[in-house]
Amino acid sequence: MDMSDTQEKRADMPDAEEDKVLHTVRFEPVGVEMTVEEGETVLDAAFRQGISVMHGCKEGQCSSCKSLLIEGDVEMKKYSTFALPDYERETNHILLCRTLAFSDLTVELLNYDEDLMRRSIAVSEYDATLTKITALTHDIRLLEVELSRPLRFWAGQYVDLTIPGLGITRSFSMASTPNGERKLEFIIKKYPNGAFSSQLDGGLKPGDRLVAKGPYGTCFRREDQPGPLVLVGGGSGMSPLWSILNDHVQSGEERPIRFFYGARSRRDLFYLDDFAELEDRLPDFRFIPALSDAEPGDDWTGATGFIHEVLGRALREESLDGEIDAYTCGPTPMIDAVMPVLQMAGVAPERLYFDKFTQAIR
Repeated sequence: MDMSDTQEKRADMPDAEEDKVLHTVRFEPVGVEMTVEEGETVLDAAFRQGISVMHGCKEGQCSSCKSLLIEGDVEMKKYSTFALPDYERETNHILLCRTLAFSDLTVELLNYDEDLMRRSIAVSEYDATLTKITALTHDIRLLEVELSRPLRFWAGQYVDLTIPGLGITRSFSMASTPNGERKLEFIIKKYPNGAFSSQLDGGLKPGDRLVAKGPYGTCFRREDQPGPLVLVGGGSGMSPLWSILNDHVQSGEERPIRFFYGARSRRDLFYLDDFAELEDRLPDFRFIPALSDAEPGDDWTGATGFIHEVLGRALREESLDGEIDAYTCGPTPMIDAVMPVLQMAGVAPERLYFDKFTQAIR
């Protein structure tokens, strides 16, 4: 189709923009402005226009996008009071992922990252074809897809994956690195009643169509940092951390790396040969897996206990020189336990990045 044909077809279409009610949102203290449509959340409007503000679950559960409404009229979609307690809502705090605008707004960002905003990537939708599903453990699968076109993202980010025929959408972090190719990999933990993950054994098959939308997420690798890199994960939290680790290795940068991974028993561990190869190849890299509930026959001589306990002991025993960049990804209880340990170890708040894996409510 040539351009004249496209323009001719558009001329015959009703001007949908004229029917939309638009409002202006101004973010302070950064002075960034954008528009939001009535019925669209402020966070979705930011994604659409390539303005990357702090966010996490996008479902009103994690509080990452909590901000202060300075001026304007809004309504809030359903959210968890753990993310936004009633007393904060009474003082005009809002969650951008739940906020609908009914006038022009002025919003103060309580947490913002200039590097994040500088590296914003507009969210887009991609057709995807499932190519392979591999069992990594008894309940963790590697899902591989091929997109209709390359997805630009930063290591550590995620997309929403939809199974069109079932209308199921879930968020998954990329395990692959942002290499400009169309192939993506995801490390996904299966749950007994998981709407999406239950399809990984027998439901989905190679050739099935999926839809990917993204990229999302603020827990991505920051480049050209000279200090130590500390990675902490559990379960499918391996996925974004595996991407961050391999992206760092491919960059050629050199820095001390400590990778802590929590599991219940020996059968929950995977990629051990890959980690051993990295320990042999990299000058200052250690992988520290820890078992919280080793089973008889595990014959385990490594670290034991919950991962935050192992992390705390390790950071006390080893003095890492330089400012630490810490990335922690996994279930909310794990991250809530890990964060104070990292803070007590002296990790600066602006160099502490996390991605809480929350239970889907849709």
